[in-house]
Amino acid sequence: MRVRTGNLSGITRIVCFAVSFWSVFVFCGPEAHSAALGAQASFADLVESVKGAVVNISTTQTLKENPMQPFFAPNSPFRDFFGEEFKHFFGEVPQGQLKTHALGSGFIISNDGLILTNNHVVEKADEIKIKTLDGNEYDAKVVGRDPKTDIALIQIQAKGNLPKAAKLGDSEAIRVGDWVIAVGNPFGLGNTVTAGIISAKGRVIGAGQYDDFLQTDAAINPGNSGGPLFDMNGEVVGINTAIVAQGQGIGFATPINMAKDILDQLKTGKVVRGWLGIMIQDITPELAESFGTTVTKGVIVADVVADSPAEKGGLKRGDIVQTLNGKQVENANMLSRSVAALAPESKVSIEVIREGKPVTVKLTIGTMPEEAQMNKSAGPKTESAWGITVQNLTPELAHKFGVDGKEGGVVITDLAEGSPAADARLRQGDIIEEVNRQKIQNVRDWKQATEKMKKGEPLLLLVKRGANTFYVAIKAPRE
Repeated sequence: MRVRTGNLSGITRIVCFAVSFWSVFVFCGPEAHSAALGAQASFADLVESVKGAVVNISTTQTLKENPMQPFFAPNSPFRDFFGEEFKHFFGEVPQGQLKTHALGSGFIISNDGLILTNNHVVEKADEIKIKTLDGNEYDAKVVGRDPKTDIALIQIQAKGNLPKAAKLGDSEAIRVGDWVIAVGNPFGLGNTVTAGIISAKGRVIGAGQYDDFLQTDAAINPGNSGGPLFDMNGEVVGINTAIVAQGQGIGFATPINMAKDILDQLKTGKVVRGWLGIMIQDITPELAESFGTTVTKGVIVADVVADSPAEKGGLKRGDIVQTLNGKQVENANMLSRSVAALAPESKVSIEVIREGKPVTVKLTIGTMPEEAQMNKSAGPKTESAWGITVQNLTPELAHKFGVDGKEGGVVITDLAEGSPAADARLRQGDIIEEVNRQKIQNVRDWKQATEKMKKGEPLLLLVKRGANTFYVAIKAPRE
């Protein structure tokens, strides 16, 4: 059968005008697709204006390690050979040092060489090297770190030879669907640019207490960590931080406003956060009904720490927090971040629903206790022969591990590496409610129950982990 090409061209033209936007791309070319979607024609000018502020970061960490340690691993076929007989004939196995290297990204924020990056890029580094786009290399020092938000501030001495610093934007103003570009050092390849959109805001991914990530489909890969996410005005709206390894087009950036909130404190070398001293949880329809209210937004105060700013200010268990300084409280994560961002000793006004009626509470923000102080306030702790360190479950520890402060028992605060408890896959934050079928309430009960055990007897624990309760049998410790 013969086909006339003239008719086919006419059909193509008709279809081109009749189909959807995606078909316009197929039949009429990329120009029509770009016009239909309002797509950015090129990012070249934008990239040219911002790329100089982006730096590559390489770190070195020295690990003290036994070079023959693999031979002593539990499953090693050479374990028996390299035992006491080996030491008898050859002496102690020599110790060695192992240097590890890692790569990341960052961006210059001032002419005096201050650079923002992720805390996890530099936190364990013995040596930090910075390489700028023009090929210059500098030694860097850590000015301040904040593990809770994974933000770090480092500095180089460049003597006026630095490129133009990046301008910090407003991550609150960025909208889902806005174009962004990520610039960084993926896989050590050097200055690399990827583009995408803001896919979502306020993402909680389980990275920590202050999760509030921007999600983007701009490609982010290992080595991009700490690099900037730019908007179309060439302003930094995020710090590229994490990816979903098994996903495609799912990357996360810390909002730049979070870094701006603590930047002055980072320059001093220490971040101090505000603190209320309450245990909180999101309100649900079921909880709202139980509390006799119709409110759908806010958080419930589950407990109040004794002698805390919250207790002194008059907050009570069962209060439903609605606003903080006039701003609507959407959920527990938001309230935690908002309070932490407040300066200690600042005055705040909190609106709550108490027994169905609106109440305004005015109080003074306190200083968030340091980890050491929180552990100290937890009272006695004890480490057992099974490698478990337990403490009484205080409100502070409940908050730290994200568990219900009303639970009875003791909380596991540490596990010895390679211990029977670690082998049994117990975790920090697990609550032990029973020992050998005997109910326990505190560290004293724990010690009494474990000390009266017979030699070689296994330890049977009833463990609470999140919403799950289960038994764990731990083998008797080796002599």
